[in-house]
Formats: sequence, C-alpha cells, structure tokens
Amino acid sequence: MTVDTEPQEPESTAMRFEVVSSALKEGTAAAARVGRLALPGRRPIDTPNFIAVTSRGTLPHVTPDNISKHLQVSGAYFSLEDFVEKSQQNLSRPPPIFSAPTSTNHPTPLYSFTGTPSHITTILAARRLPAVPSPIGNSTKSISVFTNTGFQNLSTTDYLSAASTLEPDITIPLADLTNNSPPGTSPTSKRALRMAERTDEWIADWFSSPLSTSTSTFAPVLPIPYPIQWEYLSRLAEDYIPSSQLSGLAVHDPDIIPDLATHQPSLLSLPLLSLSNPSNPHLILRHIALGTDLFALPLINAVSDAGLALNFTFPAPPSPGSPPLPLAVDLSLPSFSTSVTPLSESCTCYACKSHHKSYIHHLLQAREMLGWTLLQIHNHATMSAFFGGIQRSIKDATFEDERLSFSRVYDSEMPAGVGERPRMRGYQYKSQGGEENAGKKKNKPAWQKELAVEDDKVEVPETDGGRVLQEKGVGEVVKGSGR
Repeated sequence: MTVDTEPQEPESTAMRFEVVSSALKEGTAAAARVGRLALPGRRPIDTPNFIAVTSRGTLPHVTPDNISKHLQVSGAYFSLEDFVEKSQQNLSRPPPIFSAPTSTNHPTPLYSFTGTPSHITTILAARRLPAVPSPIGNSTKSISVFTNTGFQNLSTTDYLSAASTLEPDITIPLADLTNNSPPGTSPTSKRALRMAERTDEWIADWFSSPLSTSTSTFAPVLPIPYPIQWEYLSRLAEDYIPSSQLSGLAVHDPDIIPDLATHQPSLLSLPLLSLSNPSNPHLILRHIALGTDLFALPLINAVSDAGLALNFTFPAPPSPGSPPLPLAVDLSLPSFSTSVTPLSESCTCYACKSHHKSYIHHLLQAREMLGWTLLQIHNHATMSAFFGGIQRSIKDATFEDERLSFSRVYDSEMPAGVGERPRMRGYQYKSQGGEENAGKKKNKPAWQKELAVEDDKVEVPETDGGRVLQEKGVGEVVKGSGR
C-alpha cells in the first residue's frame, strides 16, 4: 500500500537568530538579552558570547587540533588582509588561499586553507582587529589594507569577489573607518558625514551583487553619532531587513545601541556583533547591558602574550571589605617560580588540570611557546565560563545586581604584565616611519656575538649591550670592534 506524504522542504541554509530571554524593563530602550545564533553545519552560539580573533588564519599559539580538544570557541574572526599579498616576481598571481582545495571536513577555501575545525563559525572582515593604522587613508572606491607586502587598496568589488570565493559563514562589508586617527579621538563632523555617505554607497553596491546563499552579511555600524548616520541606518532597516539580505550588525561603538532601539527598533531583531575591542571585562559587561550579543575579543590574545592568566568569575565571589581582586595574575613574576597551584582554583581547563604556575613561569622565562599556548587555553576557558555565568544571570533576572557586585570585587583595569612578550610578527608593527623610529628593533636578537677575553679583560663590541657591560664594570668597549 502506498502512503501519501507531503514533500519535505529542503534544509534551510539561512542563519537563524532568536532572543530567548531579555532583561528589558519598562521605560528602557535596550537591555541585556540571551539569544541563540544558529548556522547550518556549525555549532550553535548561545549569546552573549565571544568569538576568537585569529592571526594569519589561526588562533595565536594554538593549533587547530588543540582548538577542537581544549577550547569551547564557537566562532572565529578572520581578516582578508592576512591572506592578500602581491608577489614581486609575479604581480598577477592570486593569493594561494583562493585556490585552496576543499574536502568534506573543510568544505570551503577559508576552512581548507586555515585548517579551521568545521564546527566553528567563520567571520570574514577586511581588516584586522585592532586595525594597523594606515598612513594612506581610504578613497571613494576603496579602503587601505595592510598586507605582508605593505598597504594596498581594496575595493568593494574585489572584497565581494574574495568573500564569494572563500565562502565564510558571515562577512562584514567595507566601512569607511578612520584607522589613522590617534586612539581616543573622534572624526570631525565633516569627516563623519563622509564616512556615513561612503559606507551607505558601498553597502548598496554590496547588496546589488549576488553573494553565496550560505554567507550571511553583518552590516557595519560606524563609531559616529546616530544623527550623522541615521539615513544609512534607516536604509538598512527599511530596505535590507524586509528583503532578508541583512542578517546582523557589526557595531563599532555599542553606545549607539539605545539610539537604534529608539529610532530603528527593527534593527534590534538582528544579532549585534561588537568590534569595539573592550580592554577589560567591566566594559564587556557594560556593553552586554546595552544589548550586545557577540564580541570579537583581541583582549585574550594580548593578555596571553603578556604572560597573564585571567582570574575572574561571574558572578563574582563574595569579598566583603577586602581590597579589589586582580583580574589576572602575572606569571612572569619571580614569586611564581615555586608555586605548584593551578592557574585558577576554580578553572577546569586542560592547563589548570595538568600544569601549575611554576611550570608555566619556567616556560615564559625560557621563552618556550608552550607557555603561551597553555595561557591561551586557560584564558579562553576563563572567558567561556565568564559568558556562561552572564547567560545564566540574565535568565535568572540577576544580571544588573551581579554586574554591580563584579565592579566592586575586581580591579577596574587589567595588569600590564612585566614579562617579555613573544617575538613580534610583522603586522604587529606600527606603521610609523620617521627618524625617531629609524634603527629601532621590536625584537631582541636571538643570539649575541661571543665576547673576546684577553689577560682577564673582557672586550665587548661598541653596541648598546656592550656599553651596558662597561657601565656595570664587567667589560671594556673596543672601539670599532666587530666581534
């Protein structure tokens, strides 16, 4: 006997986002919320949450297999400028990433070339986070990106072509940002208006061309006042949400979210990804209170490179009348050379279960990369637990009280870290020239020339190190010595 069945609809390839719980109260425009972001074939992301920030296509110091085994990361931020270069021998040769072979486990060139685990959501932007300051600036048709062969122009057409080839899960179109301004300064009103107008034009060009149905678009929201970019934001709400072309927002300054809630409430139906680069968990909590859903956090990589182990929890532990607790411990300090306790007593990550502070202190002193690898594993685990606690507190309607308690219990700033960092990579150099920077080296030499010893007198070359030895009375500079 034949049973008639209704035809099954094909599985949707579209991104889905839903708000599960919100701390919104009467009389407020925006508030912390719990949601779920789901993309086909990827691990769902419960929000608020964070995504890892990659460097040259990988999480610094951590291999893809260890990401799968030891990290709970559900998303990763990639920048196109990490992969774009021009060979001086063959200027027409495309970058290797565009011809990377694909497979079942790595279904797109971006996954294949970087070796990213297939359950992780990939987010592609044009520039690194934070962006290297550009002395060139943007033009009416392109932005300036910093590749391993210097600054180059990247147009919307070229970027769209790259996104179509690489097929990330989420892509962020070009925005006219002033990456060459000093930190903490705002663009002039004239410059801000030009930023909004250019970005509006580039977004129109972006949506006028076809993009893979498996790639979602998060439109940039500029770090300028709402009245200056209201026309651009109105177009996002009125033209691109109804047509299902717009999937989310990449917000460069979360302080604009209350204005969006008041004037463009339909935009808050989308997931909000913060690219503001908060420097401590207090700022993260403040931005979550405004309604931010996702964070790209270069902070974690910077903290690990500084030899710091994050040491905070949410909710914060009771600490009546005591001094504020540090947000992290500096494992390069000599006091940890004999400490056989875990990095954090409450942490259950691989680094804390398998090693202790004195071992990682030794690794950092010996400049062994394993030290920074273990710190990355611990710091990402700490941040995952931090966001997990935030999600529970929003559901339990205790988030605001717990946020205030956290601000009282912990220091307001992250410690600087006094240890020596890993060797700097080219893109970490500031793009600043001039005589004041001439001859300055970011990395110490890996080895030094042998000193000559004659008649109990140590002869040292005429270098900065040699002069230091002479000042300390343990050597004598030999003028013009090449030894």
